[in-house]
Amino acid sequence: MAEPRQEKGALISETRRRFQAEYLPDKSDKYDSRDVERLQQDDKWVENYLIWRHDVVDDTLKMIDESFQWRKEFTVNDLSESVLPKWLFEIGALFLHGYDKEGYKLFWFKVKHHTRDPKQQLDKKKLVAFWLEHYAKRDHGKPLTVVFDMAETGISHIDLDFVRFIVNCFTDYYPNFLTKIVIFEMPWIMNAAFKIVKGWLGPDAISMLKFTNKNDVQEYISGEYLPPHMGGTDSFKYSYPPLVDDDFQTPLCENGPITSEDEHESKEEIDADTREAGELNEAQNLNQKKMNSIEQISKSEDTDKTEVKPKNAKKALTTFKGPLLHISPAEELYFGSKETGEKKCLIVLTNVTKNVVAFKVRTTAPEKYRVKPSNSSCEPGTSLDIIVSLHGGFAASLQDRFLIMAAEMDQSSGAGVPELTQFWKEVPRTKVMEHRLRCHVIESSKPSSLTLKDNAFNIPAKTNEDLHIQLTHLLQINKRLEEQMNRCLWFQQLSVVLSLLSVTVAAFCFYLAYAQRS
Repeated sequence: MAEPRQEKGALISETRRRFQAEYLPDKSDKYDSRDVERLQQDDKWVENYLIWRHDVVDDTLKMIDESFQWRKEFTVNDLSESVLPKWLFEIGALFLHGYDKEGYKLFWFKVKHHTRDPKQQLDKKKLVAFWLEHYAKRDHGKPLTVVFDMAETGISHIDLDFVRFIVNCFTDYYPNFLTKIVIFEMPWIMNAAFKIVKGWLGPDAISMLKFTNKNDVQEYISGEYLPPHMGGTDSFKYSYPPLVDDDFQTPLCENGPITSEDEHESKEEIDADTREAGELNEAQNLNQKKMNSIEQISKSEDTDKTEVKPKNAKKALTTFKGPLLHISPAEELYFGSKETGEKKCLIVLTNVTKNVVAFKVRTTAPEKYRVKPSNSSCEPGTSLDIIVSLHGGFAASLQDRFLIMAAEMDQSSGAGVPELTQFWKEVPRTKVMEHRLRCHVIESSKPSSLTLKDNAFNIPAKTNEDLHIQLTHLLQINKRLEEQMNRCLWFQQLSVVLSLLSVTVAAFCFYLAYAQRS
């Protein structure tokens, strides 16, 4: 495990070195300096280029060169709602909404709203670039699933130049950014056109094409994110403004119904959440007591595994370092399936500013979750725990998302509920830090006692990085054991040699003594 990672690191270093030596001197004026700087700092970005070009550095450099020139030509880093025509957003031909069954964001192309017009082509292409860049920066490059909704379309909607541009965005400009292309109800008249499209995709991307209809589209996208005409139940209606986002909503309010088995504890949480921010320390002390009680339970070997109730989560190893708050975990909240039963997660916020930071938590599934606290503030230099718990009999899913919003408050502002409510009404959106977390479901049909004990306290399932670290540690221990065994074998061999030598010397001495007597 260590060697592949080292090899990848070496490829990343080689890519950067060769880009600076072979491309940058002659083409620096063709690149945006922000992209060049990011290439030197963002390992994941370089790694995605390498993955998309099968770790062939020459091909990777060509892709970086081509994509960087395109990014500057389209001013991708400066694209915003204000620089694009408003009508482009209003027609709703392109937007992000919902998730597929694997938890990947859906990028919708409503083909019936698109018409060929050479005068509008550049603006439409920039709209595609805007959405892709908007999502890439927001969700740290997590891949997308593209959905071509071709219902109610005909020959007048065929625009091969525009389709080719979308394809090129994923094959040439945004590395490792595509999971699949779901094509819904393609008219037979467009078969010839899509044969041409297949030629543009290449063998790797062709396998990502999924031609579907109303009967099988739910193999890839669940009904909750499909509109009725596709056989789903999603009541979402596109409108603008505002810009369509993840439809984050306020989670289940703290004074909502209590249906969990630990009713007494839930009532205490509800009471604590309705207090003003000045009493948050008391709530944190309560959380610490819970953690202590969990540690005691985990140490007790007599506790029956089916009676273990998950409390606070173990603090995650990964941290997102934002300008206002450090947020841990950085990307995912780990919940159990209905079988494993883990229902709580811990989010740790750390204020890294010199001012009070107000925050609030929203979710795409408000009916499922209770968040404590969901709207509060964090004092300068302090950390605060947020407990996210599944409500009632709901189970977490890969499509669920959480949004943490944060903004600095003036020292003179109060931190009570009325002040926070007014603050969020008045704070400019440009001053709000946003960070998104997705859910990860730990699947285990027959968890062992060890797995249950670990996951009962919501210790996150091991990521590849965690496994890599643990395996490296085990290999080091194994190496030390081998060295000790080799030393033991050496001493054993030395002891045998010395013993034989001693026996030989003793025998020789007896021989000399016997010879003298003779």
